[in-house]
Parts: sequence; C-alpha cells; structure tokens
Amino acid sequence: SFFLWSLNGTLIDLGNDYRRHMSGGNLIISNLDRDQDAGIYQCTAFNVRGAILSRRASLQFAYLDNFKTQTVRSAVNVREGQGVVLLCGPPAYSGELTFAWIFNEYPYFVQQDSRRFISQETGSLYIAKVEPSDVGNYTCVVNNTVTREKVLSSPTPLVLRSDGVMGEYEPKIEVHFPDSVPAAKESVVKLECFALGNPVPEISWRRTSGVPFSSKVKMRNSNAVLEIPNFQQEDAGTYECMAENRRGKNAARGRISFHAKPHWLQTLTDTALSIQENLFWECKASGKPKPSYSWLKNGDTIAPEGRVQIENGALSIAALNLSDSGMYQCVAENKHGIIYSSAQLMVLASPPSFSKSPLRALLKARSGSEVTLECKPQASPPAISLWKKGNEILQRTERITLLSNGTLKIANVTKRDAATYTCVAKNQFGTASTTGRLLITEPTRITMRPTNMEIIVGESIVLPCQIACDPALDVSFSWAFNGQLIDFQRDGDHFERVGGTISGDLMIRNIQLNHGGKYVCVIDTDVESLSTSAILVVKGPPGPPDKVSVEEITDSTAQLSWTPGRDNGSPITGYIVQARTPFTVGWQAVDTVPEMINGNMLTATVVGLNAWVEYEFRVVARNNVGLGEPSPASAKTRTEDAIPDTAPTDVGGGGGTKSELVITWEPVPEELQNGEGFGYIIAFRPVGTVMWTRAVISTPGVARYVFRNDTIPPFSPFDVKVGAYNNRGEGPFSSIATVYSAEEAPCTLSLKSVFALIKISFLFRQQVVYWEDDTKPDTIGKVRISGNYTLANITGLTADTVYYLSVAAFNTAGPGPQSAPINTTTKKPPPDRPPLNIQWTMIGSTLTLHWDPVVAMETESKVTGYLVGSTLHLSTSDNYLIQIKAMSEGGEGVGSEPIHIHKLSESAALFASCISFPFSTVDKSSSVHCSAPTGDA
Repeated sequence: SFFLWSLNGTLIDLGNDYRRHMSGGNLIISNLDRDQDAGIYQCTAFNVRGAILSRRASLQFAYLDNFKTQTVRSAVNVREGQGVVLLCGPPAYSGELTFAWIFNEYPYFVQQDSRRFISQETGSLYIAKVEPSDVGNYTCVVNNTVTREKVLSSPTPLVLRSDGVMGEYEPKIEVHFPDSVPAAKESVVKLECFALGNPVPEISWRRTSGVPFSSKVKMRNSNAVLEIPNFQQEDAGTYECMAENRRGKNAARGRISFHAKPHWLQTLTDTALSIQENLFWECKASGKPKPSYSWLKNGDTIAPEGRVQIENGALSIAALNLSDSGMYQCVAENKHGIIYSSAQLMVLASPPSFSKSPLRALLKARSGSEVTLECKPQASPPAISLWKKGNEILQRTERITLLSNGTLKIANVTKRDAATYTCVAKNQFGTASTTGRLLITEPTRITMRPTNMEIIVGESIVLPCQIACDPALDVSFSWAFNGQLIDFQRDGDHFERVGGTISGDLMIRNIQLNHGGKYVCVIDTDVESLSTSAILVVKGPPGPPDKVSVEEITDSTAQLSWTPGRDNGSPITGYIVQARTPFTVGWQAVDTVPEMINGNMLTATVVGLNAWVEYEFRVVARNNVGLGEPSPASAKTRTEDAIPDTAPTDVGGGGGTKSELVITWEPVPEELQNGEGFGYIIAFRPVGTVMWTRAVISTPGVARYVFRNDTIPPFSPFDVKVGAYNNRGEGPFSSIATVYSAEEAPCTLSLKSVFALIKISFLFRQQVVYWEDDTKPDTIGKVRISGNYTLANITGLTADTVYYLSVAAFNTAGPGPQSAPINTTTKKPPPDRPPLNIQWTMIGSTLTLHWDPVVAMETESKVTGYLVGSTLHLSTSDNYLIQIKAMSEGGEGVGSEPIHIHKLSESAALFASCISFPFSTVDKSSSVHCSAPTGDA
C-alpha cells in the first residue's frame, strides 16, 4: 500500500517540502504556519485492489488579535433608573471566547446578578437599571480558551445625567436567542435572555408545548441563561423566555431543532461477482438533516451513466466487466459530518473447475431411496452443465430430474441405476468434468430391538440392538440417553457396548435411579440412519422424608408430621418412626397410633415415651422395593414430667454391724425418673407387724440405706419395700422383700467441741497488759477489770501468734508493779470451707444427714466437730432449712449451703420438734441423726 495527502482538495507535493513528510502513511508537519497549513486534509490509500479516501480532518489555528489601542471610547450618559448596554466589540479571533468586565481598575470585576449580565455570545455588558454606584469606567476583557490569550479594550466611562431620575417602565428584552437554534446531538445548548427595565425584571423560562423541564436542565445567572446538557431529540421544540416587572412583561421565543451527524445503518461488504452479472449495492445512514449520498471508485467520484446508476444511496452496475473491479466507497454527508463505508468489488472470469467440489469416487444409495448428485463447478460466468450415465447423455424422465443449478435427482433407485455418472461443465473460457460411481445397496433391517422395562436399583441389564445389512455398507452404532450421546469412556463404570459389528447391544451395570429414562440406539450406515428406542424405569427404595416436626408432646406421647420424599418409581406403602434419646444406643423404632402408618399418611402419634426425656424423631419410608433412607432428625424436644411410674428393683440387703438394718436396691435409671427432684422412699417393718417405718433419700444414684437403732434385735427379719418420688409426687413401691438385721455389734464414737480462748485468773481491780514480742512495742494492749472478778477474756487477737501477758493491781493513783510475764500461743483460724456433698434421708421421726468431712489446711485449726442448726422454728406444715458448720479449736467454720427439705408425707411432722432447736453440736463423724423426743410432735 502507498498513500497520498491532499489539502483543500489539492495534492500535497512532499518532494520539495522541508516542513512536511510521511511516516507509515501518517502526515507529519513541523513549524506550523497559520496561513499555509490551515484547511481540510484527506488521505488516499492505494494498493493493487484500488484506492480509498480517508475521513476528512480539519486543521484550524486559534488566535486573538489586540483591540485597536488608539480607539478612545466615548462616555455613555444615562439617567439613574435607566437601562444601559455597554458594547465589547471583540477584535478578530479564531477559537472559543469568554468575556468579563473590569469596573474602574483591576482586579475589580463586574459581578453578575439579576441587575447585571455579561453575554458570552456578544461580550456586551447589560445593566437593567442604572444606580449611582454604577458610575465609573468599564473595560471589556476577552479570553481565548484555546490559546489562553487575554486582551483588554479601552475603558468606557459611564456617567449619570443630571436631568432627573428615570421613571418606571416595562421590561425591554435586549438579549435574546435566535428564532431558530440548530443543536447537535449530545451537545450542551445554552440560551441567553436578559431585559432592561425599572424595576429590575425577573426572568423565567418555559416550553410552549407545556412539557416540563427534565432534571438535567439548569438555570444560571439569575435565570438569564438556560443550559440543556446532553441534547437529545426529545429536547427539541420551542422555548420561551419571559421578562416581567410590575409595569408589564415581554417575551422572546425560538425553536431549537435537533441536528445529528451521519451514522451508518447499513454498510457495504466485500463482494465477488462473475463477469456479466449485475451489482446492486445499497448503503443507509441516519442524520439530521437527512444525509446526502455520493459514491467513489478508487477515490474518484462516480458519475451515473449507461450501465452505472445511482439512486437514493444505491449503486447498480449492469453486465459487469473486468474493469469494474476496484475499491468502492459510499459517502454520507450533512453539515455536521461526513462518513465513509468501503468495500472491494471483484469481477471474476474463469473456466469451470471441480477442484473444490468433485463427485465422490464411490456413492452408495439404498434401494428404493432418492439419490441427489450435485454439480457445483467454480466458473465465471456460471457454467452450463450436462450429465452422462456411462457414455450416454441423461435425459429427463419420470424418475430423473435435472435442476437448473446442475443438480441430478434419481427417485426410487434400483440395481439398474448402478453405474458411472459424469457431470460436464462449460462456459466461454473452457470445459471441465467430474465422475463418480453409484452403488445400490439392500435396505438395512433391525432384527432385535430393546423393549420398555422396569428394573430395580443395583441390578444390571442388556438392551439389545441388532441388524441385518448389505455387506458393502459400513455400519456404526451409538446410544443416546435422554437426548445426550453416551460417552462410553467417561461413563464406563455403568455403560458398555457389547456384541460384534452387527450388534450394538448396550450393557448397563449397577443401575442407579438417575439411569431411568429413554434410551435410543442409533444405527448409521453409508446410505441411511435408523434408530430404535425403549423406556427404562428404575425403581428404588423411597427417598428420605423431610421436615419432621413435633406438633404436640405430652409426658408419654408426641404428635409428629412430615413431608414425603420421592417414591423412586414405586409408590410409598408405609412409614416407620424412629426415636433417639441421650440414653439409647442409636435410633430405635417406636410404637405409634395407628400401629401401621400407610403411605398416604403424613402424621402419626408416638406412644409409650418416657416422661422428662429429650427425644429426637425421624421417619423412614417403605415401598415394594424396600426401606429408604431416613429423614433428617426433628428438633430435640423434651416430654413433660410426671409422677414416677417405675419402682426400684432387686430390693434386698442384710449384713452390717450390730443394731443396723441394711437395705439395698437397683437404682431407677435416669430416663425413667420422669422429672426433677427424684429420690427414694424406704419403708420397712418387723415381719408380723402392721405399721411401716419410712425413710426418704433425696439422691437418685444412691442404692443403699442403713437404719441404726439399739432396739433392733440381731438377725431379725423385716418386710422391706422401696418406692420413688419426684417433684410431681410419689410413685409405686417395689414388691415386698424380706431382709435380716445385722448380727455384729456396732462401734460408738463421741467428739468434744473445743473453743480457742485465752483465759487469765487474777484478783479484782486488776489490769492485764499483753504484747506480741519485745520488738513490737506498738502491739501493747490493756484490759482493766473493776469488781470481784478473777477471770478475763481478751479478744481481737491475731490467730496463731505468741503473746506475752502480765497482771497488775491499780487504784486511783495508777497501776502497781506487774507480775512476772507468761506467754501463750493463740489458736489457728477455723477452716474457711463449708461441708460439701450433703445428703439427707428421713425415716419416721429421724433425719439423717451425711456430708464430706472438712480437712483443715496446715495454717488452720483441726476440725473437732460440726455444728448443725435450723434457721427457723418450724411448724408441722412447713418445709425445712438446715445448715452445717465445721467446729475447731479456732472457732466456727464457714456454713454450708442451706439444705431445703420438702414435706413429702405425714412422717415429716414427726421431725419438726427435733429440728426446732436452734443448734446441735455433733462429733467429727460427718453424719447426724435427729430424733423426735415424743411419738407425736
């Protein structure tokens, strides 16, 4: 390719031009000159196919001349209240200008407001109503936005006339936009409107169509400027500016018309036609105003004449010849722009050739079918063709059709049509031919087909597909499953082709639910394609039910609901409900009402549940194939609490030491305790008596109770039964068992309570002096005793500390001589931990308490006993509150947590008189028995 450039339609001679040169088709100009280089540039590109023109490019030079300095501007004489216009009259320029005015001297610029306006169209300054403060010199400042040049006019003096103030008058519009304003698409349109008047007029805008302004429209400079950004077709129309004061109003209006540069709607494409054919090319462009069209060939304008016609942007050339080849351009143009569409026309002239479309050497066709042989030589102009069978020219018959495009069709072919066929093509430049042999084969038959079947998940099956065919044919088998070809390599785990060349049997191993659907065997031969299909229904156990929820729950039942899962080809016949608790190993089937849940039911009531146990439920569906996967578990739900309904088992006992009756039992499992506050009631009586003695144990895990009483004869038989209770009440007793009391003598224990005090004996009217040691004089303390006392208690001492003490008599004159000092050590402090793990049992009128011993630390006094006391004076109808403290040489320890004992039976009344004493002191055995003094409290 090579290129030429033109300026204003004249070729640029680069040979003798030192300022201009080309690089890769680009024109480079150095030392730009406004007079020589301004204008319209266009490039022409050439190659062996022809030439095309580029878009036009405009090169302009921005400049701004100076005002004529010798021009002195005359003063403008105006009355106060009158309007005035000061003309700028800018000098010669190119490029966009902006205007401002200086008042008197730089940098005091005129500020625009409702009274003053500077037009950016003319540069003039408008003052709607002159005030005395306006008197002064006015200088116009012109700025070129391209070159950033700035020039100033000579000053114009504004002088007030002395012949009075101007009266009020109606607005006079001095600045108004033209009657017709062309606006380009997507441009920013600015309309100016300003009026003189007294009072100062107000400016407003509207569209005469009544259509309100869109949000993009802006008013600027006290409404003197209307700005419409991104102008579109819908913004076109008549706009009106209204200037109004109390003396009247005036209006100016004009129409903004929508203009757009050309834009292609339909362009040219490269075309190849044979010689003598006709060309028709059409291009279409939008634009406002409507574009005009012209055509170029190899950069030159085409004039319509003879074979060449141009009409409404369409080019037609009749009977093409080789000289019509070349590069063509359609040009669309309006005053806003010009666009080009280019394409190549190739006019072809060549003899026939079958190099790209020969007949196949061997053609096979099924007997009875229709055979189509195509004759498609490349030839320009198109060739005339004829067909030969062997050496005979074929003529049209009932079965033989010769189409105008050279195609040969033979209907209902038989063995007699088997032969060699030749197509001969000819045009003015030469002749060519192509030959192929036609072989007629017997029809292919499917001898074994697959049938619709039902099969169970996990089984295997063979779908048959076998044929009988002509041995001359090549055969291939393929299978499609639900419309998609089976990939035997990718899906080899389940699908395999089995059988020989005339067998396309499909084996499906380990069938899954997703293998159910339509299977199609496709048989392709050289001459035909056949298919046969079957529907395979795969049945499996149901899918998991869903959304199992507990609608209602009691102490022994739960109302469940769920939604069904997929039936997987076999209707759901029933459901099984399973449950799980913290006490079961895995999931267990549970009893329901109804006992058998059929496949149409989606609710059931679970029965036989244990009270106060947290349950989860799930549902399993069943069909004729088997049990399906279980549903997700329901939310954990606890049954309501209830009175115990299970008695302890394996009640027995015996043994122990003298005066003891030992009773044992198998504890009730936690899942059968039915609620909180669970414990045991032990009842026993000597064999042959009627009255039962009862004891209560509040610890659910205890499995042994010992009754101690000196009156119990050794090895004596007792009737024994054990029951259960919780916060809801008493449950059933076990069956009665016989248990013998112990034979051996018991061992007794007694403990003393020791209190740590420093006790001193002395005569009356004495004082006791005490101190820690000689090195601590500030620790001296005194205790004075008046009266007939020989004993004093000193308190407030430090634990585990050596103290020195001395006694002296005193009278009103002061103390006498001290006795020889003695020393003693205070006791260690009591333990700061309460008794723990307190358990209690109650039998008849006796409360038995057990606790873990408190072990003193090395820095604490050893435990010598325990203090047991109630906090209330109790009546027979109240509950009980008990606290236990460790006792030591150093005093009382920390009290235990209060023990709440709830009244369970009338036997509790027997205990009231026992614990009504404020405190009892017991030895270190960590248990206490509290008995009523009389039979009825």
